[in-house]
Amino acid sequence: MTWLEISPYVFVWGPISIRWYGLLMMAAVLLGTWLALREARRRGIKEDHIIDLVLIGAPISWLGARLYYVIMEWDYYSRNLWEIPQLWHGGLAIHGGLLTAILFGYMFCRLRGLRFRLMADITAPSFPLGQAIGRWGNFFNQEAYGYPTDLPWAMYIAGAYRHPTFLYESLWNLLVFVILMVRRRKQAAGQLFMLYLGLYSLGRFFIEGFRTDSLMLGPLRAAQVLSILLTAAAVIGYVYLGRRQAGDGS
Repeated sequence: MTWLEISPYVFVWGPISIRWYGLLMMAAVLLGTWLALREARRRGIKEDHIIDLVLIGAPISWLGARLYYVIMEWDYYSRNLWEIPQLWHGGLAIHGGLLTAILFGYMFCRLRGLRFRLMADITAPSFPLGQAIGRWGNFFNQEAYGYPTDLPWAMYIAGAYRHPTFLYESLWNLLVFVILMVRRRKQAAGQLFMLYLGLYSLGRFFIEGFRTDSLMLGPLRAAQVLSILLTAAAVIGYVYLGRRQAGDGS
């Protein structure tokens, strides 16, 4: 079992402080952007499109992630309105950010005259890689942990040895990233993103069951409900896109 004294700060100097959460989020964006730029060059897409997509889309996606979380926890935030913009304390719902990113990406491609499926595939590996890095922000904030357990890899958090669910999801996302990198040249247009969506959602469904801080939809865990819906959509989309390409004789 592991017991570590964790600080959410990289350093503090008077009124100036840098949190691990924000630093890791920025690292995730930068590394994901670099990866997408490499793939864009390979596929003949102008790098400016990727840079603009990230510069505009990343803040909008964070806003969507925060808005989703605040709505789901409105009973608390309605009495603590000043905490809504305090993103450095955590409280970003990945599903909210993901759905916002998909919607924004579709609109961006329509406005730029780009193929949405192609852009989705170019950016697909960046999502799980960024999520794998970002989950360590939860580690430093000591949040997104699981139920008490006596397993040898349990971590001491909030007064008990618990499932390190942020670690589970980070490792799962790394596996998804590797699968996407291996399969990225073997899929019909749009299938790579569907593969990401399905694999991430499948893992999230099971990992969510260990967490103690799930956002709830009545008696159900919201993340598990969305994971089921997204997995089903991904399977249907993956099969449809494969058949569509086969029907085109590609």
